[in-house]
Amino acid sequence: MKTIDVCLSPELMPLYDVSNRTVVVVDILRATSCMVTAFANGVESITPFADLEQCLKMKTRGYITSGERDGKKVEGFDKGNSPFEYMDNQVLGMKVAFTTTNGTQAIEKSKEAKEVIIGSFLNLTSVVRYLLLGENPVLIVCAGWKGRVNLEDTLFAGAVVDKLKDYLGLDCDAPLAAQHLYNLAKGDMSKFLSESSHVKRLNRLNIYKDFEFCLTVDKYKVLPRLKNGVLVSH
Repeated sequence: MKTIDVCLSPELMPLYDVSNRTVVVVDILRATSCMVTAFANGVESITPFADLEQCLKMKTRGYITSGERDGKKVEGFDKGNSPFEYMDNQVLGMKVAFTTTNGTQAIEKSKEAKEVIIGSFLNLTSVVRYLLLGENPVLIVCAGWKGRVNLEDTLFAGAVVDKLKDYLGLDCDAPLAAQHLYNLAKGDMSKFLSESSHVKRLNRLNIYKDFEFCLTVDKYKVLPRLKNGVLVSH
């Protein structure tokens, strides 16, 4: 029987052998939600960078550069980390170089996996279907916040576990804990997350609409997948 596990923080990645696993990287607020939105709106590719300067250099190669640190757009970059910056043909046919505080760091730490896909509530069913039909055991990597656990990524992991509970075995207690949290929250995730640290952080930046949008379930059907270090639509 295939199994599923949840890594609650990228700092815990050394505990996992991912060489035979499908890794789902999730950063609900907001990196992976932006990536999914960008592919749904016609972006050609997204190249994730952990390093800010390396990402910015891609501008000279014709890439749109997206940079975020501590929730704010970085000076000199074309775009920040709001999904609304990746709609209405703004990225149609373009290549994007992307770096964020947490999400692209989690992708970097997952690169040794057999395969890496990008998850969000926006493409939840596409993620679940892909994992169900795939042959590999699964690890959901929560981007968290600067190495710490966050609630919104854990809820997404719990949603995936809950939908696959009849088909995949649980590797340890982390997926079980995430599933229980999701079942507590699913009736009103916005309210459940209202006291969470990152939501408070976003509210201080007056970007509450991003929070609500990123909790929208199954708005898109795309499934970004990492291929040779570049994200493309599966």
